[in-house]
Amino acid sequence: MRKNRKPNILLIGVDSLRADHMSCYGYPHLTTPHMDRFAREGTLFENLYSAHIPTTSAYGSMLTGMDVFSTQVVALRHQGPLRPEVKTLPEILREAGYDTSCVGFSGNASSRGFDTYLDYPGWGSWNEGRSPKAQNLNDKAIPELDRLAKGRKPFFLFLRHMDPHAPYLPPAPYERMFYGGNECDPKNKSMKPVMDFKPFCDFFASWMPPRITDKDYVIAQYDGAVAYMDACIQTIFTALEARGILDETIIAFNADHGETLYDHECWFDHHGIYDPTLHVPLILRYPAKVAPGKRVSGYTQHKDLVPTLLDLADIPTDIPFDGRSLLPMARGEIASHESEFYLTECTWMRKHGWRTPQWKLIVALEPDFHFKPMVELYNLIADPLENNNVADANPDIVALLKGRMDAHINKREQETGLPNPIYHQGDWHGHKGVGAFQSSQQAYDTLHIGDPKAAAKLQAESRK
Repeated sequence: MRKNRKPNILLIGVDSLRADHMSCYGYPHLTTPHMDRFAREGTLFENLYSAHIPTTSAYGSMLTGMDVFSTQVVALRHQGPLRPEVKTLPEILREAGYDTSCVGFSGNASSRGFDTYLDYPGWGSWNEGRSPKAQNLNDKAIPELDRLAKGRKPFFLFLRHMDPHAPYLPPAPYERMFYGGNECDPKNKSMKPVMDFKPFCDFFASWMPPRITDKDYVIAQYDGAVAYMDACIQTIFTALEARGILDETIIAFNADHGETLYDHECWFDHHGIYDPTLHVPLILRYPAKVAPGKRVSGYTQHKDLVPTLLDLADIPTDIPFDGRSLLPMARGEIASHESEFYLTECTWMRKHGWRTPQWKLIVALEPDFHFKPMVELYNLIADPLENNNVADANPDIVALLKGRMDAHINKREQETGLPNPIYHQGDWHGHKGVGAFQSSQQAYDTLHIGDPKAAAKLQAESRK
């Protein structure tokens, strides 16, 4: 490292990547061989949870070190900018003398403060063919990395990957890497409930094969997209190594949220505060301060990332973050941060909840388009897949967890002097003047994505 120069920081943020579909997190398919090696060279955190779903609120926490009470960003379609009182990581680093760039993240509420914004094609459809999202990103990222590496300042480069986000359209040979069957077998009926789900069926039809019948093919496309992205990310690591800056760069690999595939009837999307959506990867590599080959089992959240990166880079700040550095946990000095925590989602449903190591409470704030119960309770020890709602059989546990959740909400409202934003979202669903849904049928009849362009438009609207 050049004398007296701060380390570079590379943050790889992946949209819709569930930890349990990475081979370094125990997935039986070899989806992430390059990230597996990266994890062996660094420290892997086994239990990071995205507490605030979806993208907008998750990145709001990941890039500020704050929770939703501090950011007031809780909905996909968040209106307006991030609160000016909340500093973003690029703003903090720019004040510390960094050159800051992002690829694929312009317009998000928490993207404020970068010196350079670059975008790339990150969607696709069946008619457009296979979608090389990660290579499209590399085509922008590698030249930008060249520019930054030649500069006099340390750099912060944030790469937002979109491959595991629907549409799942990995290029060959990744399309068939994890599937060898007949995706249109008429005897297979597993895709019927998916295609019968009116709010999403037109979107699915726009990028899935015509006459698709087998859910496992679609799941294999997700896995193929993860594997393709993994190979493309290795190109970034190789570029750092070729420029002689790999070991003097702090690298963090994280995801905004996971993905529901065939889980909980939340077909091939990322809504519902079930663990497939909440449990995401975090891997850190920086040989000067991060032990290689270590796995940390303590509980962590997105709000811990910014304090951790500043701690690794020796950048002092007087900001009272809601999160805490993970380095003491990585060194074995403490076992965990909060083992129970508050959850929110405001994408296609408006709900909040409370998760402990044993229990998950989910409380709907209005009826949802899946016709789910207003209160759900899952025993995560006996039922880790959250398939058996035991709320009716355990009213005492529901009351206990709701009491803890309400106490946390009251505490955070008092500490911040701000309301819980999940309670005040108006037309969170994007339908002006509708307000909160009065029934599940109304929600089902109102919400709809017609095609990838409509989905991309929703993402764009969420950044205004």
